[in-house]
Amino acid sequence: MRFVKDIEADIVVFDAYGTIFDVHSAVMRAGQALGLKAQAFSDLWRQKQLEYTWVRTLMGRYESFWALTEESLDYALATLAPAQKDLRAALLESYRHLAAYDDVRPVLENLRNNKVKTAILSNGDGTMLEDAVKAAGLEALFDGLISIEEIGLYKTAPDAYRLVKGAFGIEANLTLFISSNRWDVAGARLAGFHPLWINRAGRSDEYRDCPPDAILKNLGEIFLRGR
Repeated sequence: MRFVKDIEADIVVFDAYGTIFDVHSAVMRAGQALGLKAQAFSDLWRQKQLEYTWVRTLMGRYESFWALTEESLDYALATLAPAQKDLRAALLESYRHLAAYDDVRPVLENLRNNKVKTAILSNGDGTMLEDAVKAAGLEALFDGLISIEEIGLYKTAPDAYRLVKGAFGIEANLTLFISSNRWDVAGARLAGFHPLWINRAGRSDEYRDCPPDAILKNLGEIFLRGR
């Protein structure tokens, strides 16, 4: 199938957290008691969660994404809400059932109707991905959920992106990779994918030596005009 910028691809692979699932919905749902600190709290939780994946991979000391999600939440609580540690259990439960963005289902259904293979490639543990996809009612719209726990190396390690070929046998140059995380797009570019950056927040570009094929405002823009 042909996509935006006339890209030809046999499979569309999505990042999960921040691309399919709104990582901030956990705090918005279960962290009302944080009040005006809620967004800063959610930002710090996410920042530390990602930081821990990169540090662990560089050290060669893998811990599961769920363990790092817990550790980063503990840091955010200790830093911004030490008197509200009783929120921990509810926030973690909410994280396992994150809300999907509104533009996700229509795009996946379009791809399914056109018989295009779809998958998730994520830092998340396999059980985390299964829980999130099920909670969002998207189980029938993915052909595979690929977790880096299989190799214990987080993105942007090159071997993480090679898991797609291992799962589907499709070459990198026929893989459309979609992420809202610019660092992930950079890693996908070096892996030989056709990467698209979903820049919902209108952020400034970076990693100029590893550019996306296109910068889009939402998932619906992946399709060629008129399709």
